[in-house]
Amino acid sequence: MVFQGSSAALSHTGKVRANNQDSGYAGSNLFVVADGMGGHAGGDVASSLAIARIEALDQPFASTSEAERELRQTIADAAGDLIDTVKVRPELAGMGTTVSAIVMVDDYAVIAHIGDSRIYLYRDDALTQITTDHTFVQRLVDSGRITPEEARYHPRRSVLMRVLGDMDADPELDTFIMPTQPGDRWLLCSDGLSGVVDDAHTAKALSLGLAPGRTADLLLKQALDGGAPDNVTIVIVDVGGQHPLFSGTPTIVGAASTPKGIDVPAARPGRSSWLHPNRQAANEPTHFEPAAEFLEELIEEDRRRARRRRIGWFVGLLLVLALIAGSLFAAYSWTQTRYFVGADDDTVVIFRGIQQNIGPISLSSVFEDTGVPLESLTEFDRQTVEGTINAGSLQEAERIVSNLRTTAGGGG
Repeated sequence: MVFQGSSAALSHTGKVRANNQDSGYAGSNLFVVADGMGGHAGGDVASSLAIARIEALDQPFASTSEAERELRQTIADAAGDLIDTVKVRPELAGMGTTVSAIVMVDDYAVIAHIGDSRIYLYRDDALTQITTDHTFVQRLVDSGRITPEEARYHPRRSVLMRVLGDMDADPELDTFIMPTQPGDRWLLCSDGLSGVVDDAHTAKALSLGLAPGRTADLLLKQALDGGAPDNVTIVIVDVGGQHPLFSGTPTIVGAASTPKGIDVPAARPGRSSWLHPNRQAANEPTHFEPAAEFLEELIEEDRRRARRRRIGWFVGLLLVLALIAGSLFAAYSWTQTRYFVGADDDTVVIFRGIQQNIGPISLSSVFEDTGVPLESLTEFDRQTVEGTINAGSLQEAERIVSNLRTTAGGGG
């Protein structure tokens, strides 16, 4: 059965990258995003080869199990294509690509995934990430060592633990089958989108109900407004709905959309890599797949970062506490420069400090018991003293007491 719905695909170089290593495909039953890695030539060749191999699956399948089996085998065949290509052009050694693909079979989505491109489902006003990133930082999130928000800005966020590459003829894929229903919106994207536009803004764009093409344009604009440091590829698939159905011609975007994206380029002069001696020099890769022996160093590096972060938090807490303590001490010291005249049992007393208390802590203390009996004061003066009389200095407090002595004797 041919999928009933509508779709759109677009790909953009972004604002920083010199070329587009992403590829995307939206057909009648098949939808794919592939994010290439490997420098100027390797990345776009890898993603193009993957699309060229997988697009043969854009056909109706009799069952979901058949589609899943064919998807697994075809992606493995794509890995073989990468290996064969490197044999012809060894300067491309180390190239690879992510693959996130959906084959629609009746009311089900058959999904295959490797790498850190993503598949989302927008249903009933909620956005859900369906795939799990095969990255170093995702392992840290899964183990509870960092939060998802910290993962967005982690310096190793592009380190891939699994990728479709030229070193593994049997890639470890995630495949599964999910039911889908009319009204569902599926989003496939490279990390050029998900790494810049957060889920809340993505969900808002999908919720507007615009046609897939206009929705993809809106998401791309958000990525570009956010700086778009990487290539951005977006495929949107609407199940059912009011928008026009598939026209019969697949949409291929990014590196795979041009014939030269599949051709293996001739070697270019440049520095060779210590890991792949014949590989050409390239700009900074968008991804990096670590060798097994390098993983422990990455884990230890993250432990060091965590220790430094904890020490930083502790030092920051100490500084805040010291600042608070210093402010409290300065405030208390200021109160001890103030004086007031009041009553203590049956005599007039000069107090140092201010009348207020902080909980059980008094901010005043007896400085001098003047010996002037309260009963010797006039009624007015006694009530005034019992209510306390502020003094700007010790000298002023002493003058107040002297005046009270002078008028003493008229009370009673």
